[in-house]
Amino acid sequence: MHWAQMQEAGSLAGMRFMLRVYRVCGRWPFRFLLFFVLLWFYARRRIAREASREYLQRLRDFSDGATPTPVSRNVFRHFLAYSEILLDKLLTVGASNSLTDYRVDGFECVAPLLEQKRGALFITAHFGNIEFCRKLSERHTGVHLTVLVHTKHAAHFTRMMKELDPDYGVDLMQVADVGIDTAIALAQRIDAGGFIVITGDRVPVGSATATVRIPFLGSDANFPISPYVLAAMLQCPLLSVFGIRRPDGFAITLRQIAESISLPRRGRETAVVPHAAAFAELLETECLKAPFQWSNFYPFWTPPEFSKAAAKIEETR
Repeated sequence: MHWAQMQEAGSLAGMRFMLRVYRVCGRWPFRFLLFFVLLWFYARRRIAREASREYLQRLRDFSDGATPTPVSRNVFRHFLAYSEILLDKLLTVGASNSLTDYRVDGFECVAPLLEQKRGALFITAHFGNIEFCRKLSERHTGVHLTVLVHTKHAAHFTRMMKELDPDYGVDLMQVADVGIDTAIALAQRIDAGGFIVITGDRVPVGSATATVRIPFLGSDANFPISPYVLAAMLQCPLLSVFGIRRPDGFAITLRQIAESISLPRRGRETAVVPHAAAFAELLETECLKAPFQWSNFYPFWTPPEFSKAAAKIEETR
């Protein structure tokens, strides 16, 4: 099953209620109620359960047994961690003044760009809370991150974000709508010293061919080529960014993947492999540090053509 085919979990009213519980009662009462809500989702979301179990198993094999075992309790913990990530995103967007304590690893990759007012493309993943990075950038550097997103499969959550911050959608661009006009707008933002963020861990919507097979956690998986094609088109540095909550605050990790990327007209899929592999390795490192922070609850390692066939078989049952 393609990730965009999966239905959004939860109603808008339910999300509003849970957020109100947190604001009135705090995080622990919120977690108590969330436990029972997640039991219902856990029972109904077979594909998500199996995807989580597969990921945890591959991660454990890759780490030589150093990460959590893929038992039902840890699959549920994975669901719980994802729910808290969503809560943190809502709280980050709704924050008026203060942000939680944080630290940045790899700021030396960005400091020269800020000094020179050079733009760059950041590649991230469905890992942790990128909203914190966006808010932090606005508050402390004055740089507004333009985020390429695909929110049509998460309409309720996007609406909640806009209710908390009416300006939430200002710097969001739908990745499915990228055309010549959008490309020109992105180039202008880069020329003005702006930063663009794109995810690099999901197969493009409606295009399974725009991918490369890259080793990830011990087995090949499909990764999109679009981040590297975009970096080549914009002629700007390519960096990775990850942000996760830790007990002592928020941790942001920045790494440079390439100062610039040049792709041939023919064989560009082959040419992007080293860059996609570098990103996959960085994502592996982050998953080892925070196993429950990766939020891809679909058959990630299954080639799209096989997952679509499996979805059709599932529909007939």
